[in-house]
Amino acid sequence: MTELKNDRFLRALQRQPVDRTPIWMMRQAGRYLPEYRTTRKQAGSFLDLCKNAELACEVTMQPLRRYPMDAAILFSDILTVPDALGLGLYFEEGEGPRFRKTVRSEEDLAALNSFRADDDLAYVMNAVRTIRGELNGQVPLIGFSGSPWTLATYMVEGGSSKDFARVKGMAYDKPELMHSLLSLLADAVADYLAAQVRAGAQALQIFDTWGGSLSAAGYREFSLAYMQRIIAALQADPETREVPVIVFTKGGGQWLPAIADCGAQAIGIDWTTDIALARSQVGDRVALQGNMDPSMLFASPARIREEVAAILAGFGQGSGHVFNLGHGITPGVNPDHVTAFVDAVQELSPQYHREA
Repeated sequence: MTELKNDRFLRALQRQPVDRTPIWMMRQAGRYLPEYRTTRKQAGSFLDLCKNAELACEVTMQPLRRYPMDAAILFSDILTVPDALGLGLYFEEGEGPRFRKTVRSEEDLAALNSFRADDDLAYVMNAVRTIRGELNGQVPLIGFSGSPWTLATYMVEGGSSKDFARVKGMAYDKPELMHSLLSLLADAVADYLAAQVRAGAQALQIFDTWGGSLSAAGYREFSLAYMQRIIAALQADPETREVPVIVFTKGGGQWLPAIADCGAQAIGIDWTTDIALARSQVGDRVALQGNMDPSMLFASPARIREEVAAILAGFGQGSGHVFNLGHGITPGVNPDHVTAFVDAVQELSPQYHREA
């Protein structure tokens, strides 16, 4: 493989010295970019875009042509695994992802397809290989998956939900069924992430988008335990044990000490958590990723710069910080405001890395 020219992101995940704080954005390849919208139209549908390796590579590279990001992230969707399990993923205009089938009984669970990532999600691996080749060592490539709990929410609810009544009802009323589903998903996700590493991913992120919907006890039982199981499987595999893992639980700021013990190298935090408090809670056990409010990008460049300065000061001196938004970028953001955001991180962060 081509030697990596910029390893700042990977070094920060391992809390090694860097010259400045690395930066990338969740959903950095997306609708806020006019070139993305052009490619998406060319693809015909979102799923067709994900399944076309050349077009998935194109949209992955688009933000890197505009901005000096320190990492690329695979362009795909978090619901590829349940789709491969046979639930029939589709996208309803204005409503987000939907499934033609749901999992609400033991019979539904038994009817799921068997799963092998290299075969059933070969199009994702083709995209990883294509992107890695196109990057040519420019920056590292991040692979990802949804967490078992997050995938289960969509599989049980049939799509997005405001109250998670069905999936939480199953968890609390039929815990054995829920644990069976989560066990199946944990094994599938571990296989999926390992396949991405074999195809060329150099870091991994587990998106636990809906973990924050659970109670404290529910989070440990139904979400964190299964992410820990995935990480343990990756660390037991000689091919994947050296690849850093980021766990991002949206709404999980109150559980940071527990998350820090799950085996991941880094914790992603959303904008509702103060980064100084987060660092005081986890110490030097893990790196932290985040955490500017995505809506701050609607503010003026001067205000964006102020917020970047405040977050950098909050984290303080030393490595172990990857600058990011606290969630994915909002589609209506002006791309020029992203320029201001990235420039501010590049210009203001070196003072916090004097030892490098």
